Amino acid sequence: MAPKLDPSIVKALSLDLSKTTISSHGSSGFASTFKITTAVNEQEKLFFIKTGTGKGGEIMFTGEHSSLNAIHSTVPSFCPKSYAHGTLSSGGYFLATDFLNLSATSPKGTGDSLAQKLVKLHSKPAPAPEGQSTLTFGFPVTTCCGDTEQDNTYKSSWAEFYADNRLRHILKKAEKNNGADQKLASLVEKTATKVVPRLLADGHLRSSDGGNVVPVVVHGDLWSGNHGRGSIGTGGVEEVVFDPSASWSHSEFEFGIMRMFGGFGAGFEKEYHDIKPKDEPVEEYEDRVRLYELYHHLNHYSIFGGGYKGGAVRIMEELIRKYGD
Repeated sequence: MAPKLDPSIVKALSLDLSKTTISSHGSSGFASTFKITTAVNEQEKLFFIKTGTGKGGEIMFTGEHSSLNAIHSTVPSFCPKSYAHGTLSSGGYFLATDFLNLSATSPKGTGDSLAQKLVKLHSKPAPAPEGQSTLTFGFPVTTCCGDTEQDNTYKSSWAEFYADNRLRHILKKAEKNNGADQKLASLVEKTATKVVPRLLADGHLRSSDGGNVVPVVVHGDLWSGNHGRGSIGTGGVEEVVFDPSASWSHSEFEFGIMRMFGGFGAGFEKEYHDIKPKDEPVEEYEDRVRLYELYHHLNHYSIFGGGYKGGAVRIMEELIRKYGD
C-alpha cells in the first residue's frame, strides 16, 4: 500500500497533488523514508522525506536540516538542500530535502573530487552566531551523531569546546546508557584537563599560515557510509555526502571518524593536504586526529556498548603517556 502524503508536508513544499506521487524509498535506522516526485514550473522535482516520532525525532530533524544547509550553502554540489522540517498533522515529525540518487551514473557533474570539496568546505570560516561579530565554535542548534544529542553551546576556545562539549558531554551520555565506570571517567577527565590543552590550546594549535585556527563547517559524521557518488535532484553525478551532524569546529576534527572506520583510500588525505596543508604543529597532526577519533569511540560505546570502550581506553592511555605530565 502506497504511503499517504501528510498535509503538513504538502503545505511546507507547496505541492500540487495532481502532479505529485509518493513512494517508499531506502531505509534508515532512526526514521521512515520516502521519495516524492512532483513538478515545479513544468519541471520534474524530486524530494526525499524522513519521518519519525518522539521528541528525539524533532531534535534529530532540526539538526539535520541546519547541518545540510550549512554544508549546501558553502559547497552546493556536496549535499542535498533541506527545504523544510516540522510537525506532521498525523503526529510525529518530518524532514524534506532534495532527493539524492546514489544509483545514478550520468551525466557528470562538477568533476570535483571528495578531497577538493572537503577542502572547499573547510576553507571558508563559519559565520558568527546571530547577534555576534566574533567567530565561535559550536552550532546554532543541537545536532545528533547517531542518536546522541550533541551539546553545541558556543565557546570561543576550541580546546574548551572539545573538552567540555564533546569529551565530558559524551562521557555523561555513556554513563547514563551503560552505567558509571570510574576508570573510564578518570581517563576522560585526565584527557580533557591534560591532553586537550596540550594539543589544542589557543596559540599552540595554529593554522598552516601561523594564525589561530578558525571555526569551519564540518560534516561531523563522515564515515564511508555517509559518502557516495550520486545526483542531487535532477543534477549530474557528484561526490556527495549525507546524514551530517554538523558543527563549527576545527577542520581536522573531520578526520577522527574518517580514520576510525577507513574506506576513503590511501590517496585521499594526501590529495586533501596537498591543497590544504596540515595545521601546526605538523608533527602533532597524527595525535590530534587520534584525539578526535576518541570522541567517536566514546559515542559508539554510549550508543552500542561493548568493545568500543576498549578502543577509547587505548587511545586515552596512549595520549596520556605522551602528553599527560
